[in-house]
Amino acid sequence: MAASLKPEEFDAFVTLADVTRHHGRARADRIALEFEGRKTTFAALDSQSSQTANALIAAGVEPGDRVAFLGKNCDRYFEIWFAAAKIGAIIAPIGWRLSPPEVAYILDDTGAKVLFVGPECLECAGEALKLASTKPFLVAMEAGAHDLPIYEAWRDAQPARDPNTSLPSDAPTLLLYTSGTTGKPKGVMLTSANLLRSRRALSEAGLGWNEWNEGETSLAAMPIAHIGGSGWGLVGLLNGVRNIVTRDFNPMEALELIERERIAKMFMVPAALQFIVRMPRAREIDYSSLQHILYGASPMPVALLQECMEVFGCQFCQQYGMTETTGTIVYLPPQDHDPKGAKRMASAGLPMPGVELRIVDAGGKVLGPNETGEICTRSAANMAGYWRNESATAATIDSEGWLRTGDAGYLDEDGYLFIQDRIKDMICSGAENVYPAEVENAIHGHPHVAEVAVIGVPDDTWGEAVKAVVVPKPGVAPDSESIIAYARERIAHYKAPKSVDFRADALPRSTSGKILRRELREPYWVGRDRRVN
Repeated sequence: MAASLKPEEFDAFVTLADVTRHHGRARADRIALEFEGRKTTFAALDSQSSQTANALIAAGVEPGDRVAFLGKNCDRYFEIWFAAAKIGAIIAPIGWRLSPPEVAYILDDTGAKVLFVGPECLECAGEALKLASTKPFLVAMEAGAHDLPIYEAWRDAQPARDPNTSLPSDAPTLLLYTSGTTGKPKGVMLTSANLLRSRRALSEAGLGWNEWNEGETSLAAMPIAHIGGSGWGLVGLLNGVRNIVTRDFNPMEALELIERERIAKMFMVPAALQFIVRMPRAREIDYSSLQHILYGASPMPVALLQECMEVFGCQFCQQYGMTETTGTIVYLPPQDHDPKGAKRMASAGLPMPGVELRIVDAGGKVLGPNETGEICTRSAANMAGYWRNESATAATIDSEGWLRTGDAGYLDEDGYLFIQDRIKDMICSGAENVYPAEVENAIHGHPHVAEVAVIGVPDDTWGEAVKAVVVPKPGVAPDSESIIAYARERIAHYKAPKSVDFRADALPRSTSGKILRRELREPYWVGRDRRVN
């Protein structure tokens, strides 16, 4: 079967807007996107994104302005993203699971001029706008919203003329928000160059798991507010193949789509793969079309990986990266996936073409093989910086372009990366990043709480679960369910603690007064080789 793209075709993609322009001509009648029975060809994706671009202009959006998308996955999200790129605007997808105060913060931080709202988030958007200073123009993605323009009618009132705005490749096009170490999320600015510059080199590298053939189909089921969702959807579109987009992840739906739509490739987080293989019909499905499963965003237990290899019978490739690196910078190739569980199965793998890695100690000294320190990386995929946060950018990327990941690990003699722990306090639960400070801020103020520290503890389903360790106020009978409910009113449910432990004595602190979360975590991780799960 012929390759979907020749390596030189990637040279046509200077900015993200060029993707639909090129495929709209070269693959006009091929299906680009399918969503709940709606099919969009590459030609239609190009013309409709131009209509949306003109609608954005009519709404007052100019180059550099932000537009936000609040909702579950939708094919139209990618159309809006390309539309924003055609006029030099920046799209900021907002996680649909966030609470109204969290959404309000992101709206104010971005200063979004337009907010596209999915049907499941209309109530949340209304509450968020009561709290936000920013008052964007609202567009409902589906019918049923009172007094709001409906996306398709709003789009179709405009001509399909491409605005042809001339833009540099290093201009931001995507703003993804990550949970913040100080309790507030940070916007990661990703440019067209971050997303596109390495594509030809990757194509020429001959990495089988990264090669697409004409007629193949990709499944895009991970949430678009994450790099794993937006990034994976974009990969399929870049490569000119058919992309099935699901509103959200449903393990039964995923099984049915794999078999019915002949899915060739998909990206899944480990928790999602675990849900799929535990479905009653998981061992009855025809997986003969499935060529590769890419997995990442959180560590994969070797036992679960072995089970998935046995059930799906395809090739697997681990992906390690972060939002700040535009996703994958390290991969564990299929040939290193040994069903017997060889040592390399516990590694993250090798650096992608064009990616540099090094391990440094606390003082910045570069360490040798098998010496554990902080993982640093440099490549064209490193973010442009944090949105309106120069100090955080400077603390993350040095003057030579090296980005500090916050993860601790080592490189072996063959250049394989092994991740041991997190230098940051971040909790990774079901591939969602949760920062303790953010959760602690949500719990402070509860009438029973004198002190609180939030940690990640091992969880067989989610990898890690959020736990609050609370010192109660004197004279109260603390109630864990009340504390959990209090947090859920203020932050997304997945960030709220799943359990609460109480202690009578004060929380352990350093001489500078910082809570020693590692000391609190340690008893829960006894007997485990790594302090990530």
